[in-house]
Amino acid sequence: MKIKLVGIILSLSLLIIIGIECCREPSKTGADTPANDFTGNLSCQPCHQQEHADWTQSHHYMAMQPANDSTVLGDFNNATYTADGVTNKFFRKDGKFFLNTQDADGQYRDFEVLYTFGFVPLQQYLIAFPGGRMQATRASWDTQKKKWFHQYAGDKIPAGDWLHWTGNAQNWNTMCASCHSTNLQKGYDPQTDTYHTTYNDINVSCESCHGPGKNHIDYINGAYANGDRVDGSLLKLYKNAGQIAEVNTCAYCHARRVDVTGAVLPDKELLNDFIPELPTNQFFYADGQMNDEDYNYTSFAQSKMFSRGVQCSNCHNPHSGKLKLDNSLVCGQCHASDTYAVPSHTMHAQSLTEVNCVSCHMPSKMYMGNDLRHDHSFRIPRPDLTAKYNVPNTCNSCHTNKSASWAADAVSAHFGETRSYHFAEHLVPGSQLDGGSEAHLNTLLADTATPKIVKAAALYYITQLGTASAAKTLTNHISDSNALVRYHALRGLENVPANAWSSMVEKVFTDPARAVRIAAAQLYLGMPNEQIPAAVFPSFTQAKNELYRFVMFQTDFAIGNVQAGDYYRRTGDIANAEFYYRRAVAKDSQLAIARVNLASTLNQTGKNDEALQQLLLAAKLEPNSDHVYYSLGLMHAEMGNLPEAAKTLQKAFSINPANIRARYNYALIMQQNGKTAEAEKAYLDGLKISPTDGDLLNALTILYAQGRQMNKALQTGRILQQYHGDNPAYQQILQQLRLSK
Repeated sequence: MKIKLVGIILSLSLLIIIGIECCREPSKTGADTPANDFTGNLSCQPCHQQEHADWTQSHHYMAMQPANDSTVLGDFNNATYTADGVTNKFFRKDGKFFLNTQDADGQYRDFEVLYTFGFVPLQQYLIAFPGGRMQATRASWDTQKKKWFHQYAGDKIPAGDWLHWTGNAQNWNTMCASCHSTNLQKGYDPQTDTYHTTYNDINVSCESCHGPGKNHIDYINGAYANGDRVDGSLLKLYKNAGQIAEVNTCAYCHARRVDVTGAVLPDKELLNDFIPELPTNQFFYADGQMNDEDYNYTSFAQSKMFSRGVQCSNCHNPHSGKLKLDNSLVCGQCHASDTYAVPSHTMHAQSLTEVNCVSCHMPSKMYMGNDLRHDHSFRIPRPDLTAKYNVPNTCNSCHTNKSASWAADAVSAHFGETRSYHFAEHLVPGSQLDGGSEAHLNTLLADTATPKIVKAAALYYITQLGTASAAKTLTNHISDSNALVRYHALRGLENVPANAWSSMVEKVFTDPARAVRIAAAQLYLGMPNEQIPAAVFPSFTQAKNELYRFVMFQTDFAIGNVQAGDYYRRTGDIANAEFYYRRAVAKDSQLAIARVNLASTLNQTGKNDEALQQLLLAAKLEPNSDHVYYSLGLMHAEMGNLPEAAKTLQKAFSINPANIRARYNYALIMQQNGKTAEAEKAYLDGLKISPTDGDLLNALTILYAQGRQMNKALQTGRILQQYHGDNPAYQQILQQLRLSK
C-alpha cells in the first residue's frame, strides 16, 4: 500500500497588532457622524474647567500638535545626527521645520515636518507622503537628555524595509493615528492603497474617552436645566460608570490589540471592536510578564487588582494622566504602609528608597529607545520560577551579580518555604508544548480563579498541541461566559475536522461579541452553501459579511494582506488570493508568512518552481520557524525531491517537537523508502505527544501490518478504532484487521 503525503503548504494567518509607535495632510473635519456629533474640547471647558486645565498639562493633550515654535522640542537649528548608516540634518526655512534624510529609495531629500508626535520622554515628527500617508521619523528627540537618537538603535534598516521610517511599520495612518487623535477615521481604500484620514480634534481630547458630546450638551442645556435627570447624562463614559466601562475605554489605546471595526470608542463588550493580545510567549514572557511593546491592558487583566475591581482612575488622575499620589503612596491608599512599607515585608531597610512597591511589583522595561514602562500585572516576585523556568524576577533585576537560586533561597529564608500560588506555575510549563503541557493547561482552564485572559492563553497553547483531547477542550469552551475565551476556542478549531464542531458553532453566528461571530464565520469560510443548515444561513451570511469587512479593514497592513489572501484562497478566489499575498510581500519583503502563503497559492496553480523559491526565501527570513520548514518539506516532496523533503521535515520537528504533522510526513517518507525503523520511531515519538492522533495511529498500524507484526498492528488498531472508529479515512486497515464492519 502506497501512502500519500498529506499536509497544507501554509501557516495560519496572523492577526494585526495595533501599536502606538511610530501624502496628503489629513483633514481636520471628521467623517459624517450620527446625530450625536463630536463638538470639540472647547465645548466641555465651561462646565469642566478643572478637568480641562488638567488635560492641557497631559500627554494626551500633546499626543499630536501642529509643528511650530511652541510644540517642536527638538533641535532644528542646523543640527546633524548620524547613526546606523544614516545622516539626518535638521533645519528651518521660511518659519517651517525640515529634515534631510534617506527617502524610501535610499536617496537623501528634504522633508517638511507637519506635526509633532509625542511629548515626553521622546518626540517624533510626522511627514506627509503621497496617497494620504504620513510617516513618523526614526530620528527622535530625547526630551530629557536633549539630544537626537534613533528608534531601533544599532540596527541598520535599509530603505524599502518594513521598519524603515518610510515603510508600513512607521505609517501614522495605520500604526499610530487612532490613539493620538479624536474621532479618527482611517479612510483606507484597499483598491487604490490610499488614505483619506480625518479627525475632529488633533489630539486625545475629552470626547476620545467620554464619547461625542452634542447630545450631552443639548441635555444639560435643556432637560437637565429643567430638573430632569438621565443616568450617565448621555455620555459614553460617565462618572462612576464602573470598572469595565473605564478599563475598556483606557484599553482602547493602552492595549496591544487587533482592531476589528475601527470604531472610535470601545463598546461595553470589548470584542465588538478589538481583540487584546494574549499573555503568550509570542510577545510576553512565558509567565505572562511583558516582554515586547505590550502596553498595559493584557498585564492588568491578569492581575488580582483587576479581579477585585480596581480601575485605572484609582491610581491615575484620568485628566492629567499623573499618579494621584507620588510613588508608593498611591499604593498606600489600599495597602497600609505600616504593614507593607517596612523591612518585614520589603526585606530591605526603610532608608533604601530604591526599594518600593513599584520597583518590586511593577518591573520596568525600556521601549522606543528611552521610554521606561512598568508591567501592570502587580505580581509577587518569584525567583524560584526564574531558577526553574528562566523567566524574569525583580529581585535579580537589582541583584544582577547573584543567581536566581540565591534570590529564591533569600525569599524562603524570610517568608518560609511555601509560596502563594500563581497561575504562572502552570502557564509556563503549559507553554513548553511537550508531553506534560496539556495537563498544566487543563488545570488552568478548570480553575475558576484563573484570569480569563490567561484561560484564553491556555487555549492558544492547547491549539498548538493538536491532540484529539485538545480539540474536545476547545469545543467545551465555545460557550464560555467570556468572549475572549470563546473567540480563542473558535480560532483553535481551524485545523480540527468540521464534524467535531459544526453543530456547536452554528449557535455562535448570533454571539453578542462581533469578534466571536467573525471567528465562527471564518471556520465555515469556503464550506459549500448546501452544507450550511438553512435555519442558520441568514445569521451565517451576516457574520461572513462582518468577517469580510474586518479583513478588508486590515489591508493597509502587510499582514492584513496575508489575511485577505487567506480569505480569498479559502473562498476559492485564487487570483485575488495571489494578488493580496503579493501585495503583502511588496509592503514587507521580510514577512515570511506572506511568502509561505503565496507559495501555497502558486502551488494550487501549478507554479511550483516559484513556490519553492518563495519558501526558500521564507526559510532564510525565519530560520527558526517550524511552519516554514514544514511547508518547504511538503513542497520538496511534491516536486519529487524526497531526500530534501525528509531533511526539511526533520528540521521542522527538531525546531518544534510538537509539530505532529512534520513528524507524520517525515515518517511517511521513511516508510515509503523502506526505512521502517526510522518510520516507526517517528510515529511513536509523535504518539508520545499526541497519543490519540488518528493519522499517526493509522499509518503506524499499516506499517506493522505490512511488516507482519500483527500483534502490534492489532494493539495500535484497537486504539485507532476506539478513538476514530467512525472515520471513513481509517476504515480500510480497520476492516483488514477485522476491527470494523
